[in-house]
Order: sequence, then structure tokens, then C-alpha cells
Amino acid sequence: MMNYIGSKYSLLGFLEDTIGQVTGYKDGDGYVFGDLFAGTGVVGLTYKAKGCNVIANDIQYYSYALNKHYIENVPEMDNSLLEELNSLEPVEGFIYNNYCNGSGSGRNYFTDENGKLCDAIRQKLEDLRANGDISEGMYFYYLASLVNSIDKYANTASVYGAFLKHIKKSAQKEFKLELLPVISGENGCVYNEDINSLIRKISGDVLYLDPPYNARQYCTNYHVLETIAKYDDPILNGVTGLRDYKEQKSLYCSKRTVSEVFDDLIKNAKFKYIFLSYNNEGLMSLDTIKEIMEKYGKYSYFTKEYKRFKADKEENRNIVADSTTEYLHCLIKN
Repeated sequence: MMNYIGSKYSLLGFLEDTIGQVTGYKDGDGYVFGDLFAGTGVVGLTYKAKGCNVIANDIQYYSYALNKHYIENVPEMDNSLLEELNSLEPVEGFIYNNYCNGSGSGRNYFTDENGKLCDAIRQKLEDLRANGDISEGMYFYYLASLVNSIDKYANTASVYGAFLKHIKKSAQKEFKLELLPVISGENGCVYNEDINSLIRKISGDVLYLDPPYNARQYCTNYHVLETIAKYDDPILNGVTGLRDYKEQKSLYCSKRTVSEVFDDLIKNAKFKYIFLSYNNEGLMSLDTIKEIMEKYGKYSYFTKEYKRFKADKEENRNIVADSTTEYLHCLIKN
């Protein structure tokens, strides 16, 4: 699993226990599970493996690619392309020209060689898709695997808000594409839309929400992965090479707008059970969340202490607490 801000990997047990306790649903009950701020897909794929029909969504395209694979693909997938992709001749494409130091870009996100290998694989996938030589499912199998694999070779402290001056040890290794697991279960449905628009078009049994908690936008933290996934030759700005992200700015990252969009989301959600992950340091106060959710049904919450995500080294950050309290807010909708 990618090292990802807000990842619920370490909290899966807590989520599964609480959701089971509140809903009474058991593995194999085949209910519809919505994971609409899906991120790396860890929650959705867990519920797919339990036999749920999963609806996943994220406004970021790299997340859409990961979830298209995890949620819509089922075994057996054809892995015969792997060897060919890993033995392609390196190419000086968009990634090398814009994110590698040797191109003169001044950016140091990947070694020159790894940037060129990433370009070679990315271009090959695009050609195969354009010529109809691979199915959509196969395309996303390999694209998701590329996004997940290349991240392990990034020369960053963790997110793509900045690159390191010198190439760190893990980034020096020669890039190899590794395939993601294929999850058995129902093939669900994945969207790449604004959640408040999507919520008006779908319905289900359990809705799990894991919005951003603070003002840091995912589109700036993971912009390089976004460009690798889209491979759309964007115009890049500034030292870090940010792509234009105004279309992807989340209203959940602003104190001014978050309560209103959250209320709109809960009001329009056609799901019986709604669960919201949020921590005690988020933009919305716990009282605000309670006030909004209890307008629409029976409200309760559960808590769990956990270690906070650290994107950079200890000495760079004066953080008071090294653990935070995760709240799982529950609503049984009227």
C-alpha cells in the first residue's frame, strides 16, 4: 500500500468492527458499500473482499486509476505484459523532461533513468489502449500498478510538495513495475467526480466518508502522480512543477465552505447507514458534525487513538502530540 496522507490502513480493524456493530451486516451479506473519498482504495477493496458491491469515487485521477483496478477488476487478469513493459528501452518523455534533473528541468523527483523508464511504460500503455490491443480493465490494471510502483522510487520526503536535493537511497534503485493484487468479489463501479454531484445519482446501504481534514489539498501533495496517471502534457508552474489544479480544489479543505458542503452531502445521501472518519484536529468541530448529522437521523460516534502521519523528519516539525484521536461518526438515516 502507498504511504498516503489520511490512509485508513492502520485503522481498518476499528472501522470494520464499528461498521459491523452498528449495521449488523456480516461478510457475505452482499450489501452496497459507498467509498466516495476513496484515496488509495484500501477501505473499498476491503469491503469488496467481504462480498460487497462497492461504489468508489475520488476527484483525483491517480486515485480513480487505482480504484478502477481494485474495485472493477476481478481475477483472473492477464499479467503477460509485465515482462515486456519492464524490458522497454528508456524514453525521454514528459516525466523525464519535467521531473528529472538530467533534462535541465531543475527538478529532482526521480533519477533520470527511472523517469525515462516510467515514460516508456506510460507511452506503451497509451499506444496499446489507442490501438485497441488491451481492454479498459487491463489498461487500468497496468496503469494503477505503474502509479503504485513508481511512488516507491520518488525522491521526496513522502508527498510531492517538494523534492530532495540529493537522491535518497530508495530512489536510487532501478525502477521495476510490480503488479497490484487483483481482489476477488463483485466488480463494482468507480467514478472520478465531485462527490456532491455524484451523491445525487447513486444509492446504497452503507456510505463511508473520509474527506480531507485540513487545508492541505491532495492535488498539490500528489500532483506528480496525477500527471503520470493522466499523461496529459500539462503546463507546469514553479520550482516544484505544479499542474493547474483549480478544477480539483476540494471545498472540504476550506473552513469557510466545509460545513455547507458536508450538510449538502449528508442531506442528499440515499444510504441507510453513513459513517464519517474525522479526527479531533479537523476543520469541522465535533459539535458541528454532530449538529449536521443528527438533523437527518440517529447519531452516535466511536473513537480510537492512533499515531499521526508524519510527512517529514521529526526535527523539521514541532508537533505537540504524536497521536491524534480518530472519530468515526455514525448516522442511521431517517
